[in-house]
Amino acid sequence: MGCPTYLSSWCTCRTRPESSRTERAREENVTETHDTRLREAAWSRVLVVLILATVVVMARVDAAGSSRGAKEAQAEIQIGLCSTPEQILQRLDLRPRGAPITVWQFDDSLLTLFESGVRLRLRVAAEGGSELTLKVANQDCARLERGVVPSGEGKCEYDVYGESMSGTVSITRHLDVETTRELVAGRAAPEQVLSQSQVRYLREVARIWPLPTEIRSLGPMRVQTYRTPDKLYDIDVSELPGGTQYAEISRKVPVADALRLKGVMEADLSRAGVETCADQSSQAGNKLRSLLR
Repeated sequence: MGCPTYLSSWCTCRTRPESSRTERAREENVTETHDTRLREAAWSRVLVVLILATVVVMARVDAAGSSRGAKEAQAEIQIGLCSTPEQILQRLDLRPRGAPITVWQFDDSLLTLFESGVRLRLRVAAEGGSELTLKVANQDCARLERGVVPSGEGKCEYDVYGESMSGTVSITRHLDVETTRELVAGRAAPEQVLSQSQVRYLREVARIWPLPTEIRSLGPMRVQTYRTPDKLYDIDVSELPGGTQYAEISRKVPVADALRLKGVMEADLSRAGVETCADQSSQAGNKLRSLLR
């Protein structure tokens, strides 16, 4: 409804302020809404950046964890040496590492344990105490069930011979002097002195239990360990009862570096003039067969 002619001046004065206030309110609402949307958009961008940053950091942590896990796995590179022990000692400038020890192996006349990938080794120290070690070859270290190799009693590492590398479980029990004597003399059977962890692994994982009935001690071998001056390499020189000698050089390294460092070892031996054996399979079988004669 328009203003009467006689009130037109008064209406104009009253209408214009109302219109101005409405427009200003509308503009303020528009501005406030715009600012709110800008703030929301800004927070959205910040949130996206934070999420992406978190994902990247977690991925890096996972990768680093996997890398550390891979590097923690250990391998022992073992190379048979066919130069004479005297030549090896001189050319590598070796130093004895501790006193000699006496080593016994346990198997039957058919080497049933060895042919099944199992070895029982007794290392007797100078004072008469010993370590009885169960070694089982061709094991998948990454897939072993938790607890089958108890911490502090054993380990699973990779053995490198020639061009092959396979996992080997070792579980050790310490024996006192009297038990050691009884075992070596045959008055105690190996299965009577094995630890619960060793028996469990033989029965549940290796599935070789009970042990062969004709198992007996084979030996003794005299083993002297030497070390190179840089402490990188250990060399075991084993002498059997008949005088036959075996020499083997070894080094423990991360699995990821095993093949590369094996090449470094071979180059070091070549420069020193130390001959490596043509047959680089484990020397354990040759030693056992010699002990049976």
